[in-house]
Amino acid sequence: MTAAWSSDQPNIVLIMADDMGYECVRANGGETYHTPHLDQLAATGVRFEHCYSQPICTPSRVQLMTGHYNHRNYVKFGVLDPDQTTFAHLLKDAGYATCVAGKWQLDGGFNAPQHFGFDEYCLWQLTIRKSRYPNPTIEQNGRVLPVVEGSYGPDIVTDFLLDFIDRHQNSPFLAYYPMILPHWPFEPTPDSADWDPQAEGVLKGVGQKKYFPDMVTYTDKMVGKLVAKLNQLGLRENTLILFTGDNGTYNKVESNLNGQAYMGGKGTMLDNGTHVPMIANWTGHLPEGRVTSKLVDFSDVLPTLVDVAGDKLPLDHPWDGQSLLPEMMNQAQPERPWVYCWYTRNAKANELQVAVRDQECKLYQDGRFYNVKKDPWEKTPVTKHDTASANARAAFQKVIEEKRLQWAFRNWGDAGGR
Repeated sequence: MTAAWSSDQPNIVLIMADDMGYECVRANGGETYHTPHLDQLAATGVRFEHCYSQPICTPSRVQLMTGHYNHRNYVKFGVLDPDQTTFAHLLKDAGYATCVAGKWQLDGGFNAPQHFGFDEYCLWQLTIRKSRYPNPTIEQNGRVLPVVEGSYGPDIVTDFLLDFIDRHQNSPFLAYYPMILPHWPFEPTPDSADWDPQAEGVLKGVGQKKYFPDMVTYTDKMVGKLVAKLNQLGLRENTLILFTGDNGTYNKVESNLNGQAYMGGKGTMLDNGTHVPMIANWTGHLPEGRVTSKLVDFSDVLPTLVDVAGDKLPLDHPWDGQSLLPEMMNQAQPERPWVYCWYTRNAKANELQVAVRDQECKLYQDGRFYNVKKDPWEKTPVTKHDTASANARAAFQKVIEEKRLQWAFRNWGDAGGR
């Protein structure tokens, strides 16, 4: 089918799975789950081997949406600072129709999505936290949807996105999909053999881990539905699809990655807590089957989306990331020498963890230093007497000190509000 329109402002579909680490995607070397749609996007697009998130959801979402490391703007778990500028603000200002559907968990009330730049929304946990999976409570554009027996939360929000794309196929749009899946509670999906359309959903506990593979497969199925809609409308050549995950897999789920057992590490600063998939696909614009080992973190997402939209970043904001578009297109750009993680779940200084890393080495604020390429579980620190790591250690320490000063400055005034 011929594309309905053509523009210098391509559509953007940004998808972020919830608690789905790097090892869950078969294209990454995962051996436990069935992810054919994601694998196809990787085979016909660009796959990133070194994308790093924050250890849990709110810190990752805040960083992804604002282009700032958490030391600039983190408030507390479940909250996005209302003074922040998001990628939705910037794309809306550039003429995009904007939509968010999936999981919110960022506070702010019924009007929060519009406040943060989204024209429309269909969300779980905006103002109400009830079942997210079978017979869920979903809020959409200022109202609570009636619960329909036999409904499934991921289907509702995905179908809303499909309708949004259908209605905006003749103008540029941003569809942001912070997915509900495959976060616990682990429950049957509509494709599971023991799906119960009358179930109320597990509100406490984690359910049964045996359902996690079904939930990963259903995550992949929802991605496939979005891709199919874009194909149906002839929009694939006019749409960048960017897929990632907000943090590592739940920490009691064991998978296999490249022939080795791999335990999920959500909530930790280890690789299994922060190493996440990232796949970019834009038919006719990005090389097919490209695999890159370049460093990426979530501060890079906002600059990338603005770059894809053909716009420029406002100069009055201290953006922390850089656009990934040149790397996606295999064009020369300055090497990103490190990624940074400032993490405290509850915004308490005594819980703060800080680390700087590249593909091989990692330095913590307290001085612990690891060769994470050889020692991904960080069991044996590299001593200060190791001369081979001296340059990396010194460079990373400089970054930590620089960010520490920025954090101190934040206490004296706003660094990046809208």
